[in-house]
Amino acid sequence: MDIRDELKRKRIFFDGGMGSMLQEWGLLPGELPETWNLSHPEAVKEIHLEYLRAGADVVTANTFGANGFKYKKDEGYSLGSIVTAGVSLAKEAVKEAGHGYAALDLGPTGRLLAPCGDLDFEDACKAYKEVVEAGVRAGADLIVIETMGDSYELKAAVLAAKEVSSLPVFATVTLDEKGKMLTGGTVETAAALLEGLGADVIGLNCGLGPVQLLPFMKHLRSVSSLPLMVNPNAGLPRSENGRTVYDIDACGFAQAMKAMAECGVSVLGGCCGTTPEHIRRLREVCGPLPLLPVEKKDRTVVSSYGQAVILGERPVIIGERINPTGKPRLKQALKDRDMAYILNMAASQEENGADILDVNVGLPGLDETAVMTETVRELQSVTDLPLQIDTSDVKAMEQAMRIYNGKPMVNSVNGKKEVMEAVFPLVRKYGGVVVALCLDENGIPETAAGRLAVAKKIYETAASYGIEKKDILVDALCMAVSSDKNGAMTTLETVKRVKEELGGKTVLGVSNISFGLPMREHINSAFFLLALENGLSAAIINPGLPAMAAAYKSFLVLHGMDENCSGYVEKYGQEEAARKAEQEARKEAAAGIRKNGSQGTGETESSGGPYGPAALEGDPAETPLKRSIKKGMIQAAETAARNALLSADALTVINREMIPALDEVGKGFEAGTVFLPQLLMSAEAARAAFGIMKEKMTKDGVERENRGAVILATVKGDIHDIGKNIVKVLLENYGFQVMDLGRDVPPEIIAAAAVEGHVPVVGLSALMTTTVPAMERTIRLLREKAPWAKIMVGGAVLTEEYANSIGADAYCKDAMASVNFAVKYVKKI
Repeated sequence: MDIRDELKRKRIFFDGGMGSMLQEWGLLPGELPETWNLSHPEAVKEIHLEYLRAGADVVTANTFGANGFKYKKDEGYSLGSIVTAGVSLAKEAVKEAGHGYAALDLGPTGRLLAPCGDLDFEDACKAYKEVVEAGVRAGADLIVIETMGDSYELKAAVLAAKEVSSLPVFATVTLDEKGKMLTGGTVETAAALLEGLGADVIGLNCGLGPVQLLPFMKHLRSVSSLPLMVNPNAGLPRSENGRTVYDIDACGFAQAMKAMAECGVSVLGGCCGTTPEHIRRLREVCGPLPLLPVEKKDRTVVSSYGQAVILGERPVIIGERINPTGKPRLKQALKDRDMAYILNMAASQEENGADILDVNVGLPGLDETAVMTETVRELQSVTDLPLQIDTSDVKAMEQAMRIYNGKPMVNSVNGKKEVMEAVFPLVRKYGGVVVALCLDENGIPETAAGRLAVAKKIYETAASYGIEKKDILVDALCMAVSSDKNGAMTTLETVKRVKEELGGKTVLGVSNISFGLPMREHINSAFFLLALENGLSAAIINPGLPAMAAAYKSFLVLHGMDENCSGYVEKYGQEEAARKAEQEARKEAAAGIRKNGSQGTGETESSGGPYGPAALEGDPAETPLKRSIKKGMIQAAETAARNALLSADALTVINREMIPALDEVGKGFEAGTVFLPQLLMSAEAARAAFGIMKEKMTKDGVERENRGAVILATVKGDIHDIGKNIVKVLLENYGFQVMDLGRDVPPEIIAAAAVEGHVPVVGLSALMTTTVPAMERTIRLLREKAPWAKIMVGGAVLTEEYANSIGADAYCKDAMASVNFAVKYVKKI
């Protein structure tokens, strides 16, 4: 029986922590777990059997870390043989036990995808396809994608699984204690992405224990329309006599997991530290509990890697500025591939309150597919706003949807048969909220009733592709009132009737209404308010236009959608204060003229209120260089750095603008308002600017202060170097000399490097439970050979208590914590 059918009638139980079980069987520190499929097959099979005897319905093959980057034939291992053996052993155990399913297990590659890292999205897809193809040939019953901290890598794995197999796909992500994925994703963004891609079951695993994961699972239950699974760790880890142990025993684990089952989770299992006894107790406690039905949620969601936008809760603003129509400067930027200009337009719209950014790059003679994909990649490197992929070129649409990191809006489809046949399969495969234009082979209907008929046809056709009404926004079409006096009223009636009669959501390109008229903003803002009053869900506008912004902010206040009027006050409070200050300054200046026959004393002018010279010479918070670094705009940072050098020396620019910008981004990262992609792109922008500064200092014979040396390494047996590489980028930006020893580094190599350079700080990284013992061995050797060295450690499986127990000087939960530790302990050489 297909496990998807079983899910409809019973709760499914997974196995526990393969890695920690292998350690109990003798896996050595730094030894690659998957090699046991070939060297110790009897042990791997017996572990599967122990879980099946304990009541597990699914055993996951020992293939979590198997990929082409880790296992290369010319280095002694064949990826195909590792995966084949792993799945075969799970299948043999299932057959011997007389029940159960064998799952192919896919984990992270250990590398960060571009633009933040060096792994191309398609290369990641290819790597996962190799594993899936081998697993399918070996007879896997389903695919489990787990412990994912990067939504982009998660998408690559799901697409790979879907494109080369028809097996059920179960996908889980890992969260930190704040509910964030490594790259800033949330429960809502993960759910939107996975549901859009067609995963069968979604959930959470690893990182935290069942108590810590419970609130996040409850949140996932409230937003997801799919069956849910959870595989927590057996609590939090610590080291005892060189062994990794966890703080929740089997009985405690089962009781904690009871709350998961009661809140609607239908697939339960364990991760690190969960033994067959944990699964036995889990089944005893949760097996008898009633299975709650999966609840379909009527939520229209678009997402980026780090932000989900819900359509229907309040009107949503889609920034229209990245569209070349009527914009000569943007047309030229697209022809020149001037991404700095385009990214600046995106940043400005975000600052002005856009929720989603429209991306249209269609120009005659332009390779729209290439430019669209490049623009989408670049935009997602500097903003976490979701994007609307706006194109009539189906090839460009598909490529952009494929490489998009999230669930996009897609503009557009219409009622023409050939258009629906081209667009709907893409929406079905990649996920998305699609804009549906109320026109078909007969053109644009003149009446609201005619437009509703087209909308109904689109809804019905979409349903035949498995696309629900909630993932369609009806564009009622704005016709210029200069050519059709009834155009506005027809559009408004359509908007209202789509909402009231069809239960649908709507979108409009508002500015079309005023085409051909002078002072268009008057017409646009009035029509905008009328559309909002009639139930408009989303508006494509320029959020930087004062009249449009004022209309929108006022509407939210008047309709009770702006709690305590906070959004309105934030937008206009400072403006009001500035206006009053300017009025007072003018009064004082006028009084001075009347009294002295002059323009004041000069003292008043120097203070100048908020717009005077004193204010301009104060905190350079909004200098182009600082803004470019904060936004992660590399080209703009290089240009701003050159311009800054026209009025200040390099060291002054570094200390006054660049380091404060990095500090601000770092504090935002620590506070949870800035996420990993933004942090990395800011660091890259700073690195580009530092390159300009270095050229100038070399020419002038000036040297930047070298803060000192730091060793970084991923410990023996661990090929995951994402965390290490992030720390390296930031340390270098702060002026440290980083000795990167790479990944899978033996303790002896690390200790020798520390001794040779008399290095004051060593940073060690480990992602997997199975490699933490190698970290402990490395620390012991460093204490013996380089007792002066301070040791900082980090990685998903570590906690502060665990770090203390293995002898580290500091547990650094993120990259900024590592920088802060190094600043404290590293002295200038």
